[in-house]
Amino acid sequence: MSKIGLVIPYWNDITKDEIIDFAQLAEGLGYDSIWVPEMWGRDAFSILSVIALNTNRIKLGTGIVSVFSRTPAIIAQTVATLDEISEGRMILGLGTSGPVVIENWHGVKFEKPLKRTREYVEIIKMIISGQSVNYNGEIFELKNFSLQFNPFREVIPIYIASIGPKNITLTGEIADGWIPFLIPIEHYKHAEEYLRAGAEKGGRDFHNIKVCPYIPALVSDDEGMSRRLIKEYIAYYIGAMGTFYSGLISRYGFQDEANSIVEAWNKGSKTEAIRSVSDSLLNSVAITGSTAEGRNKIEEFNKAGVDIPIIIFPPKASRVLIWETINKLAP
Repeated sequence: MSKIGLVIPYWNDITKDEIIDFAQLAEGLGYDSIWVPEMWGRDAFSILSVIALNTNRIKLGTGIVSVFSRTPAIIAQTVATLDEISEGRMILGLGTSGPVVIENWHGVKFEKPLKRTREYVEIIKMIISGQSVNYNGEIFELKNFSLQFNPFREVIPIYIASIGPKNITLTGEIADGWIPFLIPIEHYKHAEEYLRAGAEKGGRDFHNIKVCPYIPALVSDDEGMSRRLIKEYIAYYIGAMGTFYSGLISRYGFQDEANSIVEAWNKGSKTEAIRSVSDSLLNSVAITGSTAEGRNKIEEFNKAGVDIPIIIFPPKASRVLIWETINKLAP
């Protein structure tokens, strides 16, 4: 099988020992990378420190850190430190998040997300390269500082989570990898055209940009439970996370489902919203079913243009379901 990544489960009550067990199991089973999300719970970098100190080979990624949550200098310092601790295994996953989280949790205006993303990537690359940072941007102006230690690597890969056409184009122009979410499998080639256009604009080789989508997955003998949990997860993103994901699946042929999910969610009918996630939508964006079906779906994603599928688990999935999925889909 191809390389596969895993997003660490974000149970509210996850323990340090469980984090270590998860990471060591993933490394032992041959997974390519572990990605740690950051929302409004535990921070990603602290969790990655624990994992870095308890593994040896598996790559480690922030999945994702918002460009509105910290200054570019702090992000550069932190990822360079973790790259040193992990001996060169870090990947920096960046994104914008959305207005709901940025304004209501961080208390920061959700302004100029594309410009901010570009400036963050430019500044972080400058800092990690070891050069003196003198930067005059629209948002940031930095003068006469450089990192106080020599980074383990002068280049740390930066992947960007993006789903809109302009953001995907920017990803192709400036990033080393692309992390999409909820793009139907049959439309990856179409979405990649924006990535290709960005690469051409930046004078870069499109084939050097890794396509690494987050793919909701549960593979279990209890297929009914797995499908219900993933449908609820999809309904939450489409119904509750602003217009980003409803707009995304509408663009790619699921407008009726998007409208029904949003309408039901706005009425407070979560059950109806979940019911509005059709089997067709589920099968286009997620991995469910038997072990054979799950492994075949990973191959389908690879054929659609995906380099490294990154498996993400619904937050309500039990430990048993997640451990079962990890073992059954292991490379």
